[in-house]
Amino acid sequence: MKPWIGVTASLQTGNGDLPGTWVATEYTDAILAAGGVPVILPLGEAASQNPGQWLERLNGLMLTGGVDVDPAYFGEDPARGLGEVCPERDALELALVEAALLRDLPVLAICRGMQVMNVAAGGTLYQDLATQGKNALQHRQRAPRWHGSHRVEIVPGTRLAEILGRSEARVNSFHHQAVRDVAPGMRAAAKSSDGLVEAMESRRHRFAVAVQWHPEHMWRKDPAQMRLFEAFVQAAAGRESEGGE
Repeated sequence: MKPWIGVTASLQTGNGDLPGTWVATEYTDAILAAGGVPVILPLGEAASQNPGQWLERLNGLMLTGGVDVDPAYFGEDPARGLGEVCPERDALELALVEAALLRDLPVLAICRGMQVMNVAAGGTLYQDLATQGKNALQHRQRAPRWHGSHRVEIVPGTRLAEILGRSEARVNSFHHQAVRDVAPGMRAAAKSSDGLVEAMESRRHRFAVAVQWHPEHMWRKDPAQMRLFEAFVQAAAGRESEGGE
């Protein structure tokens, strides 16, 4: 059977401000192309009950991009430059990633997802790069979303280096928050030329990889980005073959 991949979603309003769960099709298309079955995880009151129980039926978890992470979760007050936050989404995703890591469930975290994974594991964030001294590079790309706007150096010997099969890559970039202090048990897997952590991974788990860029916009033109999704789905398939144990 193909592995089932839980995909986190944004809380959107429309239709007279009725809330809705929304995921960009690029995420689900990438999972399908890599051989997995995407399962969109809802937001709302029902999601706040016991989201960890969802993981009993899933083989992997993908944390997607979105709005800012509330700095209260890493012990800070809001700084100038902080953008929109979504309390419902923060609470849900932090609970999910904590439960996933506890179960050694494969995790792929993208953009905001990387920040959520870092905070869940005990790390901190830059709330806004431009106002907190990390503004050497343009990290909010003004180009097509598939375009690699800046270079990142892949740390040798990491799982990410093994997956991508290269020592550097050009990646897209659409963020103003970023990892500041890498969480205990995690390690930086890629950095940009201004020293910003652009990818990280767990030292202890079978597959817990996070990237600050958006590979879901790049995989059709860059085979290395497709390999990231394939490696994730393969890890989830291994979990499925073990019966989720």
